Amino acid sequence: IWPPSTRPSAPFDKIETMVGQKNNHNKATYSWTFLQSKLGCKIGHGKANEGCRRGRYIVRIIDAHAHIGYFGGFFNVGITADELVRQMDEYNIEKAVLCALNNEDTKAAVRKHPGRFVGLAWVNPWDGPKAVEEARRYIEMEGFKGIKLHPLLHAFVANDDVVHPIAEAAREMRVPLFIHSGHPPFSLPWSIAQLAELFPDVKMVMIHMGHGHGVYIQAAIDMAKKYPNLYLETSGMPMHTKIKEGYEGVGHDRIMFGTDAPFHHPSVEIQRSRVSGLNEAQLEDLFYNNIVKLLGI
Repeated sequence: IWPPSTRPSAPFDKIETMVGQKNNHNKATYSWTFLQSKLGCKIGHGKANEGCRRGRYIVRIIDAHAHIGYFGGFFNVGITADELVRQMDEYNIEKAVLCALNNEDTKAAVRKHPGRFVGLAWVNPWDGPKAVEEARRYIEMEGFKGIKLHPLLHAFVANDDVVHPIAEAAREMRVPLFIHSGHPPFSLPWSIAQLAELFPDVKMVMIHMGHGHGVYIQAAIDMAKKYPNLYLETSGMPMHTKIKEGYEGVGHDRIMFGTDAPFHHPSVEIQRSRVSGLNEAQLEDLFYNNIVKLLGI
């Protein structure tokens, strides 16, 4: 079954147990992408080495939320565009929806790695008309596919009037808003839901689907159930069971996988999704189909 160059040295059943196939609670399958990376199988541009397949289904992956650049302070993490592409290749990630604090960095990465990155324009609503003009320029001139907002970083609440011109521009250009969620007082799911209510024809992605607190995670799911223009993205959200709950409760086409690179590692994010209890067809929605449909990529 295994070609000599890729045959694992350890007994295969032990490796399966290590990465979670024998999970009787949710009967999740092991992360085949994760297993390939640990066995040294070659992965590139979404096509895994045939010798590594072993007859198993391999999910295609698009990362719906990644960054480039250095983030200092207590974060102290960073990654370049070239490093991110190498990491994507290692974990079978075909494309990444990308943003950077400086949109010129995103533009350069998209141009240098065509077909691997999809750009988001990251703007600060407090910049007023300048923010709207910047978003419009990168979307209309550079082919970016959406707008990133970070209420916590820029100290605004999602439903504040200062955000309305950005939402109006998104509606006019027919692109989604990607909004950081999960931290009081600025980025709670309820305020994002209020923005969704004010702009029902603008699609909005709650990045991190409430993030680290169970109350906020549940609120993100509940608000997305209430407002059909709200979508969920999974990066950094620790509860694997909530991925399946979101998929089944919100709708199979309104939840998507992301890594939040470089703040989180793809091996962790992929494995959390793989043990969520979703079957392979559902994982294909999560990992690939839903972001393709949302952005038209």
